[in-house]
Amino acid sequence: MALMEVLKFPHPILRKKCGKVETIDEEIKKIVRDMAETMYAENGIGLAAPQVGILKQIFVVDVDKELIAVINPEISVSGEKVKMEEGCLCLPKVSVEIERLSKAQVKGLDINGKEILIEAGDLLGRALQHETDHLNGMLIIDHLSKVKRDMVVKKFRKLRLKKKKEE
Repeated sequence: MALMEVLKFPHPILRKKCGKVETIDEEIKKIVRDMAETMYAENGIGLAAPQVGILKQIFVVDVDKELIAVINPEISVSGEKVKMEEGCLCLPKVSVEIERLSKAQVKGLDINGKEILIEAGDLLGRALQHETDHLNGMLIIDHLSKVKRDMVVKKFRKLRLKKKKEE
């Protein structure tokens, strides 16, 4: 297994839609394993393939010490609107309050090509929605008003500039 580089905003790949995985072969299985290792190394609870430069419909999540890998997910959401702080590995040190529906249902394939169905609320439901957004070229800042998004982007750019000066 190998750690992968997590792309940072505003990398253009983060804005692209991902294509379906046609065949789950050894290459795809290695990508999933490497993504999981990278997610854990970065102290994340989820990681989508475009975040590591791969435009395929793959993500991994782990909110309860149980790794879930989903390939070619189809999501539906329901429930009431709930606001909660979210962060993203592509926007380190940035946390924003996002409103999402409280429940998510995801259908897809696991690493062995078997169909899976995940129904979740709370943090797992939110993580499933967050990672599916990445597969469609969306980031957490896209859920904010233009004014708030501009403020967050400006703050993030200042943090990045400060970090580069320190290096």
